[in-house]
Amino acid sequence: MVQAEANLEKQKLVLLRTLIAVTITGLGFGFIMAFVSNWFVLGVQWLSGLRASTSFLVLHVGDLPLAFGPLLSLLIAACTILVVRQLFGIIRWHGPADSIYAAHRTDNELDVKHGFGSTLAAFISASGGASVGQYGPLVHFGATMGSFIRHITGSRITTDVFIGCGVAGAIAAGFNAPIAGVVFAHEAILRHFSLRAIAPIAIASITASWVSKWVFGANPLFTIGDLKPNLIELLPAALIAGPAFGLLAVLFMQSLRRSAAFAAGSGWSPARLLFTAATLTGCIGMFVPEVLGLGGDTVAAVLRGGYEEAYLLILLFLKVVVTAVCIGFGMFGGVFSPAMFVGVTAGAVAGRLLSLLGFSIAGPGLAICGMAAVAAAVIGAPVAGVLIILEMTMSYDFALAAMLSVVVSTMVSNVIFGHSFFDRQLLDRKIDVSQGRGHIEMMETPVMDVVSPDYVRLADDVNVASAIAALVAAEATEGYVLAGDDERFIGKVALHELLGADSSTPAGQHLMREPISIKHDASLQQAIEVASNFVGESIPIINRESETFQGVVTEADLFKLYLTLQSKVTDLERS
Repeated sequence: MVQAEANLEKQKLVLLRTLIAVTITGLGFGFIMAFVSNWFVLGVQWLSGLRASTSFLVLHVGDLPLAFGPLLSLLIAACTILVVRQLFGIIRWHGPADSIYAAHRTDNELDVKHGFGSTLAAFISASGGASVGQYGPLVHFGATMGSFIRHITGSRITTDVFIGCGVAGAIAAGFNAPIAGVVFAHEAILRHFSLRAIAPIAIASITASWVSKWVFGANPLFTIGDLKPNLIELLPAALIAGPAFGLLAVLFMQSLRRSAAFAAGSGWSPARLLFTAATLTGCIGMFVPEVLGLGGDTVAAVLRGGYEEAYLLILLFLKVVVTAVCIGFGMFGGVFSPAMFVGVTAGAVAGRLLSLLGFSIAGPGLAICGMAAVAAAVIGAPVAGVLIILEMTMSYDFALAAMLSVVVSTMVSNVIFGHSFFDRQLLDRKIDVSQGRGHIEMMETPVMDVVSPDYVRLADDVNVASAIAALVAAEATEGYVLAGDDERFIGKVALHELLGADSSTPAGQHLMREPISIKHDASLQQAIEVASNFVGESIPIINRESETFQGVVTEADLFKLYLTLQSKVTDLERS
């Protein structure tokens, strides 16, 4: 009885400590991400306004005013980004793809220095007028903060939960959408729901949204007012337009990849790439300034019915081009805001075309559907995409219509392109998160972790009798013939083969032909694939370059390590 009461008190104490830790973690991340996200956006808006007010940089050619402010600001941004690359030692920019990868690994460590440097570069790019987004860098900043704080505090809460808190806080503060923040963190980054993670992530998301309203007076990004769409007309149109939005999302993502591939294979220096992107974007921005920067004002204008159809098509085309050039050539930033821009212009054009064909599509309904469908397909988060629309517009009807376009669009883009732009970035780095945490763990665990020195070593000149004696003494059925001090692998012999041979002949005459072996740099996953076709006592680990013997591994060792890793992943995802 006394022992039971003691255990109950212990459980209560553990529960209290957990509640305190969860609450402090959620509140802390909510406050941090609210301030960082709003300062980021306000800073970009202030610098963008400063750029737009430089009237002395306007040259009048006849009746046509040419503003050189965008070109100058982008060239300054390119110079500053080069300095950031040098200061932070950045070879490639880090973004949401790295956050997803970190959340799928057991160590969960993110490069803090490169993460903060990448966020700073994104701020500079957006402030200078580059066609990039803000949410991707803020998401990765939140994930980086999570990894950093977990490292310095040593909290019992796992790092993936800290990453989720940072991500949810960034989305909640950026979109003023706390529910979408929670769902996005789970759907796009963590890729699993658990009771252990939902509480701190929800607290972080709600806190970030509350602080944004309380301190910065944040409001929904787009004001729809009391406008009510006619769902009988809008829903069929949203369904019909869904595949087109999916194809447009694929086109947008492929343009980003092709631009990056060209930059990587061009042999150009980072400076040349940056100045090329800045010059091209700046020149386009002199004539079509709407495609510069985050594009929030242009999106709002499109939702209000602004711009003619021809100009909307021009905006759509140029936005795809300048975003691909900016991001592919090194002016780092997010892809969500440009995807929203591309989607809303496409939706507006589709709505007007359907109206010309006799369909009664009034208001911004199809533009909202396009905005949600393209953006959700790009980030691979259909549920979060719908919730973002719901919380941004505060309209259930528009969210319902957007859901139809989103599910069809993401289905099309998933079949043609993949789960998301971020997943494809990881695939380009030979990382497949769709296989799950277990697969990633096995691919990252080297087979050398389970290599055993417990084997029978035979000299290359040993005779059969001596080899049999050595194997019997070691209670082994297989031995390895090695030569020289460098342990050069000659071959493998089996006891049952030696027993039928002349005892005076060299054992080397009875080597197994082409025995199954594993490369020394193989992963656990690769080793298990090799072992699936193996029958015997042990498998040799060979350095194929030097042909030196590294040790042996048994099937039991491989599967024991596999079960250990699977148990860790199961505990993580079910807790």
